[in-house]
Parts: sequence; C-alpha cells; structure tokens
Amino acid sequence: MKKLLILISFLSTYLCLAQNSQLTGTILNKKNNQPIPFVTITCKNTSNEIITGGVSDEKGNFKIEKLPKESLLLSFQFIGYKPLEKKIDLNKNSKIGTIFLEENTTQLDEVEIQGETSTIVQKIDRKIINVGNDLTAAGATSLEMLENIPSVDVNQLSGTISLRGNENVRVLVNGKPSNINTAQLLKQIPSNSVKSVEIITNPSAKHTPEGMSGIINLILKKNTKIGFNGNLSAGIKQSRNLRPELSLNTNYKTGITNFYLNYNTSWGDYETFNDFERTDIDLTQDFDFLNNSNNHNIKFGVDIDVTSKSVLSMYTSLNFDKNSLATNTLVHENNSLVFNNKSFSDYNQKNETYNIDYVYNFDDKGQDLEIELNHSFTRNPEKTINEELINPNSKEYNYTNNIKDTRKLWLFNVDYVKPIKSGKLELGFEFRKQDFYNLILTDREHINNSTALEPAGNTTLNYDKNIYSGYLNFNKEFKKISIQAGIRLEQFNLDALFSNTEQGNTFLRNNIFSWYPSASVLYSFNEKDKLQFAYSRRIDRPSAYQITPIQEWFSPLTISRGNINLQPQFTNSLELNYTKTITKGYISFGTFYRRTNDKIGRLLQQDEQNPNKIITSFTNYDYADSYGIELSASLKPTKWWTLNPSFETYIQDSQGVLNGNFETVKNTLVKGRISNSFKASKKLSFQLSGIFRGKSENIQYILQPYTMINAAARLKILNGKGSITLRGTDIFNNVNFDYISNNPFTQKGKYILEYNSIYLGFSYNFGSGKNKSKNRKYRDNNEAQGGMF
Repeated sequence: MKKLLILISFLSTYLCLAQNSQLTGTILNKKNNQPIPFVTITCKNTSNEIITGGVSDEKGNFKIEKLPKESLLLSFQFIGYKPLEKKIDLNKNSKIGTIFLEENTTQLDEVEIQGETSTIVQKIDRKIINVGNDLTAAGATSLEMLENIPSVDVNQLSGTISLRGNENVRVLVNGKPSNINTAQLLKQIPSNSVKSVEIITNPSAKHTPEGMSGIINLILKKNTKIGFNGNLSAGIKQSRNLRPELSLNTNYKTGITNFYLNYNTSWGDYETFNDFERTDIDLTQDFDFLNNSNNHNIKFGVDIDVTSKSVLSMYTSLNFDKNSLATNTLVHENNSLVFNNKSFSDYNQKNETYNIDYVYNFDDKGQDLEIELNHSFTRNPEKTINEELINPNSKEYNYTNNIKDTRKLWLFNVDYVKPIKSGKLELGFEFRKQDFYNLILTDREHINNSTALEPAGNTTLNYDKNIYSGYLNFNKEFKKISIQAGIRLEQFNLDALFSNTEQGNTFLRNNIFSWYPSASVLYSFNEKDKLQFAYSRRIDRPSAYQITPIQEWFSPLTISRGNINLQPQFTNSLELNYTKTITKGYISFGTFYRRTNDKIGRLLQQDEQNPNKIITSFTNYDYADSYGIELSASLKPTKWWTLNPSFETYIQDSQGVLNGNFETVKNTLVKGRISNSFKASKKLSFQLSGIFRGKSENIQYILQPYTMINAAARLKILNGKGSITLRGTDIFNNVNFDYISNNPFTQKGKYILEYNSIYLGFSYNFGSGKNKSKNRKYRDNNEAQGGMF
C-alpha cells in the first residue's frame, strides 16, 4: 500500500509538471444573468477523447487546471438547461469569459448523469450524497444502502440507524416524516428508488429540531421525461431463504401535466438465531426468529404547471405489508429444559399518505411562496398466540394478545423566500399533529408478590401531541464567506392517557415552549479549499414507549416498563469540516462535539421475585458528551479504477443505573470503509468494498468487532437500456453479533443473521428518452450552496 501511495504521488507530480495550462470562466443564466452553480464541464481533445473536467462553484465560476496547450472542445451541461459546446485554443487564450446557458423549454435528448459511484456535494449546512449506480447497492434496500454512506452506521440486527455514533437521528423521505417504524420504512424502499441522501448534522432553523445527531433525508427519484417512460427492475436474493423483488417506475408527461406511478413489491422469509448463556450459573436461552413478509408499495402523483409562475403537485402513496413472526424460545437450566415457548404474531399493516403542494414564484429572482399539506394514516393490527409446552396450564406464558394500533399524522407548512442582495431571507410556519392509539386485549395473567395468579388486564394508550412552530432564517454571501443564521420557536403540547384494568388510569400533560438557534459559516480559501463551521440546538422528546408505565413482557428473562417522569434531553452541537478538491477526486475532514443535558439513559435491575430476570426502564442523567473525527476521500488512480476510502471514530459517554449503582462507560467506536470501482469496458464494471466496525461498549454489553466484504458486477445490454447485476453481500458471512456482559449478570451471546446473500437482478429503461426540467422549488433544497467535491 505504501509503494502504491508513493507511485500515485510521483505520477501526480509528473502530471503537474507536464500540464501547466489552466482555463477559467463564468457561467450565467441567459435569461436573468444569474450565476448557475454545479454546471458540469467536460474537456475533450481533437480526437474526441475526454481529458478532464470540472464543476462551476456557487457563483458560477470555474477553473480547470493542468490542461494541454492545444485546441479543446468544451461541453457545458446542467439539468434544466440546453447543453452547450464551445471550441477554444489554449495556445492563444486561457480565459473563456462568460458562458450563457439557455433554459430548456423544448424536448432534449436524454443525458445520462448518474455515475457508477456516488458523488458528494457540500452545502453550507449539509452534505448531499448522489447515490449513483453503486453496484454494491444494487438489489439492496435503502436500509442496506445507508451502510455505504459516510457518517452513517446501520445495526443490521435491530435495524437502528446511527449518525456520527448516535442512534437518535431523524429519518425523512423527501423531507417528510412517516408513521412507520424507521427500519421497516427503509426496508420497504429499494435503493434504486433513491436519487440522493442528505446528511444534515446541524440543520438550519427551517428544520424541526428533533433528532440529537441530526437528520438523514432520502430524496427519491421522480421522472419528468416527456412522453411515456419508465424503468422495470426484477431480482432475486438468495440466503438461507429466497426473497424475490420487483419494481416499476413510470411517468407520462404531456403539455402542462406530468403523471407518475411507482410500484415495488418484495416477499419471502428472513431468519435470525440468538444464543444466550449465563456464565455465572448453568443457564442458557436459545431463540429462533422467522419473519415472513409480503410487502407492496404504490405511489401515484401528478405535477401541474398551473401558470408560468406556479406549480401544483399532488400524490398519494399506499403501503400494504402482510407479515408474520414465529419465535421459538428454549431455556435450559442445569442441563434441563425448563422453558419451551412458541409464539406466533400475525400483522396486517396498511399505511396511506396524501400530499398536496402549491408553489408560486413571484419573479425570476427567487422570491416564492410554498404551501403544503400532508396527511398519513397507519393501521397495524396484531394477533399474537403464545404457547409454553413445559407448563401448558400457566396463564402467564399461555395467552393470546389482540392489538389495535393506529397512528395519524397531519403536517401543514407555509414557507416564504425573499431574495436580498447576495443572499435571501426565509421564514415559515409549521403545524404538526400526531395521534397514537394502542389497545391490547389479552387473557394473560402474571404472578404478583403473593405468588397468586391475578389477571394482567387490558391496556389502552392514547398519546396525542401538537407542535406549533415558526422560523426565521437569514443567508448572506460575501466574497469568500457565506453565512446562515436562524432561530426556530416551538410550542409543544402533549396529552396522554395510559389505562390498565390493574393499574388504573395515568394521565400525562405537557406544555413546553422552546427556542432553537442555529448558525453556519462557509469560508472558501479558493474554489478547491473550503472550511465550514456549524452550530445548532436540538431536542429529543421521550417516546410513548419510554414513558408508558405499563409493564411489557419482552422475553422469559426480560421485562420492560417506561418512566412517566422522564424529561426531554437537549443537545448543543458544534462541528468543523474541511474539504479539498484535488486533480482526481476530493478529500474531506470533519470533527464535532456534542453535549447533551438531561441525558436519557437505561435503568436496569434484577426482579425481586426472580433474580434471573431483568427489569429495564429509563431515567434522566445530568449530561453526556460525544465527539469524534471523520475522514473520507475519492481518488482515481487510473481511468478504470476509482477508490473511495473513509474512516470514522466516535467517543461517547454511556450512563445508566445497574442494581442501584450508577455506572458510566466511555466508548470509542472505530469504523472504516473502502470501495473499489473497476471499469473493465463500456459495458462491464465491477465493485469490491469492505467495511470494518470496531468494538462498541455501553453500560451493559460489549459488542465484538466484525468485517464485511461485498462484491458486485454489472453488464449493460440492449444498447445500454438494460443491465444485469450480480452482487454478493457479506460474502464471508462475518456479520454476526457476538456480545459479552458483566452487568447485571456475567453472560455472553451471539446473534446469527441471514445477512450474507447473493443477488441477481435485471433492469430495463424504456420510453421516449426525452427530458425536461421542472421549474419547481422543493422544500429543503434552497439553502445557500457551498462548493462541490
């Protein structure tokens, strides 16, 4: 590796000496003379071979270095504008002057802009990862795709997502929250439906302050090509079980309307094993989880150009997920089987979302008003049957649950943008209402302190919250500095009722007013060197699960209950990021610090009736600190090889109470990634990637490190309209979770996942292949722009 780096350095030095000419210029909108950022510039020689290229900065300026002194053909391309070609002779001139691009108002031949690897754009308050056609994400879910995104960590066991080492992250799809559990939601979205991923670690005042570590926003693809167009993908994934999948994305654009329809489905089994052993006594638990899923997602929408200045967009999405979970549990004590439980849960989830959005552009300078209404409704009924074969007459373990789970969400937004000199002023209002209703009807009984059986009773939970918020955000650009500062005000109202036939009624009401400042500064040393600093104040409000006082039975030896006195936790977050564009890629460095006050942590204790059982709950602690560094890069050693390495390390406090003793652990998590993309020919390409996740530790468990290796290949067929993809995930089957613990017992265990798999897929693009840009402002895409890597 050291010799390779020396060789790359030597070649880079040689190229710098051999090619010493540069080209500069500015790109403007022909209609209003406004600068156009992120225009792609391609340089070709007289043989029509691509030499190099570049991208314009936020002010429309560009500079391309290390060019040969000869005649060149330049092409300028940007979505929504007509492509332009221009010849220049660098023997005579090195400044091309001003390039004017004309907005696209007619049909254009389709331009392929997605690369084989992901690219990153740095804005003043976020990073945008354009996912591209990464082969190792082919046939994967969005949850699996996020594993390849810098700063993001995915727990394949629980489906939880961490951003910079913190699981308290807010996940949005097209800027909107969902009623569906995050892991379940991302498993339902195929990775080939994702256009880009926004990593917003210190969001502006325009965003809700929920999510301690920030926001991950998935931007989905939406076709706007003229005529009837679409993409059909089909694939099959083989692990211990077979899981087929199918997706169809289409649109029909004519005149002032664009209709689009997206559909995807997947089905099959997924199995997980968990072996658990107490090392202080002779006690083991063995779990076998088999999940069967049959999922369908449908989204239909229309965009209407009502006038030349306004656009009306409407869509509805439906999700149907019929799945089941079968669990077999065996407990051995002193080499004897003392517990043999079979549990079967049947779910039939349905989620409906309706959205209407209206944008009015007052002028061509960027002054606009957007009004949006979003409503989603989720039903997730569940029926669970538990049978324990050792004690078939015990009503503690032989019972039936019938659960009704309903969630409703309303969102109403008004956003206004007013351009000012070299900047803009943003202000808006948001109303969010969430209603959660859960009813459990059960015939289960439990053992009380007198060891007599008494009914466990039925449970009702009503958890309703309203949030009223307004924000003011200011953006300003100077010669080398861009600033963004804002404040968000929120009124939070909670009205909750917990009802149980044993424990009676418990009410909880909260009315909290809070303010959340944010600020970002981007300093450009030059076009290729940028330094960004950001600050924000954020909140995490306790969930219904964390505060409900109703006791829940999780496993034979684990019981959980909430803490109704739990308070919100607040975080002040600081970060510093540096990016440098080099001749054949980019290098990025980031560091951050977070302090969380009233930190929510775990409370664990042994059950007084059964010392082998653990009762878990939650409580608040004074504070906790978290800080870390991140490094990532993209290098192109040769024309056919692209190398993307990244490294992350996070240091974080973990606090909790174990059997009455306050415990604290300072954990250092290390994670590294490396991705290699190889282009064998115009039709055949390969990828090989690896991920290393180091040891992690909290107050209860130590999770051992693991390494995952993925490989993929793609062959383009049918004149480039079709492709065949073969992908292997975790090809050495290393993603298994080994853990040990000394509190409150000495124990060890292992989760064996069905994560390693082979995928074979086919994709085909069809239609007229004509493209037209939508003159539409999308929420959260209008922050001041920084540089591009």
